[in-house]
Amino acid sequence: MGIIDSTRQRRFSPEKMQKLNLFETGQMFCDVYCLGPGQAQHVHTHAGATKFYYVIEGEGRFTVGDRIEVLGPGAVAWSEPGEPHGVANESSGALVLLVAMAPNPNR
Repeated sequence: MGIIDSTRQRRFSPEKMQKLNLFETGQMFCDVYCLGPGQAQHVHTHAGATKFYYVIEGEGRFTVGDRIEVLGPGAVAWSEPGEPHGVANESSGALVLLVAMAPNPNR
Protein backbone atom coordinates (compact mmCIF):
# COMPACT_ATOMS: atom_id res chain seq x y z
CA MET A 1 0.00 0.00 0.00
CA GLY A 2 1.17 3.52 -0.72
CA ILE A 3 0.16 6.84 0.76
CA ILE A 4 0.34 10.22 -0.98
CA ASP A 5 -0.88 13.74 -0.27
CA SER A 6 -2.63 14.68 -3.51
CA THR A 7 -2.67 18.39 -2.58
CA ARG A 8 1.12 18.46 -3.06
CA GLN A 9 0.76 17.03 -6.56
CA ARG A 10 -1.31 19.90 -8.00
CA ARG A 11 0.19 22.01 -10.76
CA PHE A 12 -1.38 24.32 -13.30
CA SER A 13 -0.04 25.51 -16.65
CA PRO A 14 -1.46 28.33 -18.77
CA GLU A 15 -0.71 26.26 -21.90
CA LYS A 16 -2.73 23.11 -21.16
CA MET A 17 -4.44 20.90 -18.61
CA GLN A 18 -2.02 19.03 -16.34
CA LYS A 19 -2.30 15.27 -15.71
CA LEU A 20 -0.33 14.37 -12.59
CA ASN A 21 0.03 10.69 -11.77
CA LEU A 22 -0.57 9.69 -8.14
CA PHE A 23 -0.01 5.97 -8.67
CA GLU A 24 -0.19 3.28 -11.30
CA THR A 25 -0.49 -0.49 -11.11
CA GLY A 26 -1.02 -3.18 -13.70
CA GLN A 27 -4.75 -2.95 -12.97
CA MET A 28 -5.39 0.82 -12.90
CA PHE A 29 -4.01 4.34 -12.78
CA CYS A 30 -5.01 7.27 -10.60
CA ASP A 31 -4.22 10.88 -11.55
CA VAL A 32 -4.99 14.42 -10.46
CA TYR A 33 -6.11 16.59 -13.38
CA CYS A 34 -5.65 20.36 -12.99
CA LEU A 35 -7.57 22.51 -15.47
CA GLY A 36 -7.32 26.26 -15.56
CA PRO A 37 -10.12 28.43 -16.94
CA GLY A 38 -10.88 27.57 -20.56
CA GLN A 39 -8.93 24.29 -20.53
CA ALA A 40 -10.48 20.94 -21.48
CA GLN A 41 -9.95 17.27 -22.04
CA HIS A 42 -11.69 16.75 -25.36
CA VAL A 43 -14.35 14.08 -25.68
CA HIS A 44 -12.75 10.71 -26.41
CA THR A 45 -13.23 6.98 -25.73
CA HIS A 46 -11.38 3.99 -24.28
CA ALA A 47 -12.41 0.70 -25.86
CA GLY A 48 -11.76 -1.59 -22.92
CA ALA A 49 -11.70 0.55 -19.78
CA THR A 50 -13.98 2.29 -17.30
CA LYS A 51 -12.94 5.80 -16.26
CA PHE A 52 -14.17 8.09 -13.51
CA TYR A 53 -13.76 11.75 -12.61
CA TYR A 54 -14.26 12.93 -9.01
CA VAL A 55 -14.49 16.69 -8.56
CA ILE A 56 -12.20 17.83 -5.73
CA GLU A 57 -12.35 21.58 -6.36
CA GLY A 58 -14.11 23.90 -8.79
CA GLU A 59 -16.78 23.27 -11.38
CA GLY A 60 -16.64 21.56 -14.76
CA ARG A 61 -18.84 20.64 -17.70
CA PHE A 62 -18.72 16.88 -18.10
CA THR A 63 -19.75 14.92 -21.17
CA VAL A 64 -20.54 11.23 -20.75
CA GLY A 65 -22.26 9.59 -23.70
CA ASP A 66 -25.03 11.95 -24.79
CA ARG A 67 -25.30 13.64 -21.36
CA ILE A 68 -23.72 16.96 -20.48
CA GLU A 69 -23.76 18.07 -16.83
CA VAL A 70 -22.09 20.84 -14.85
CA LEU A 71 -20.68 19.27 -11.67
CA GLY A 72 -18.98 20.61 -8.55
CA PRO A 73 -17.10 19.29 -5.51
CA GLY A 74 -18.08 15.80 -4.43
CA ALA A 75 -19.65 14.81 -7.76
CA VAL A 76 -18.57 11.75 -9.75
CA ALA A 77 -18.90 11.18 -13.49
CA TRP A 78 -17.89 7.86 -15.08
CA SER A 79 -17.86 6.25 -18.49
CA GLU A 80 -18.31 2.64 -19.49
CA PRO A 81 -15.84 1.07 -21.94
CA GLY A 82 -16.29 2.66 -25.36
CA GLU A 83 -18.50 5.48 -24.06
CA PRO A 84 -17.48 9.02 -25.11
CA HIS A 85 -16.38 11.26 -22.22
CA GLY A 86 -14.55 14.53 -21.54
CA VAL A 87 -14.47 17.59 -19.30
CA ALA A 88 -14.18 21.34 -19.79
CA ASN A 89 -13.49 24.11 -17.30
CA GLU A 90 -15.76 26.93 -18.44
CA SER A 91 -15.51 28.75 -15.10
CA SER A 92 -13.17 31.55 -14.05
CA GLY A 93 -11.54 29.39 -11.35
CA ALA A 94 -9.41 26.27 -11.07
CA LEU A 95 -10.84 22.76 -11.60
CA VAL A 96 -9.14 19.85 -9.80
CA LEU A 97 -10.21 16.25 -10.44
CA LEU A 98 -9.27 12.83 -9.16
CA VAL A 99 -9.28 10.54 -12.21
CA ALA A 100 -8.85 6.78 -12.37
CA MET A 101 -9.21 4.16 -15.08
CA ALA A 102 -9.27 0.37 -15.04
CA PRO A 103 -7.97 -1.71 -16.54
CA ASN A 104 -4.85 0.36 -17.01
CA PRO A 105 -4.48 1.14 -20.75
CA ASN A 106 -0.80 2.04 -20.21
CA ARG A 107 0.18 -1.52 -19.38
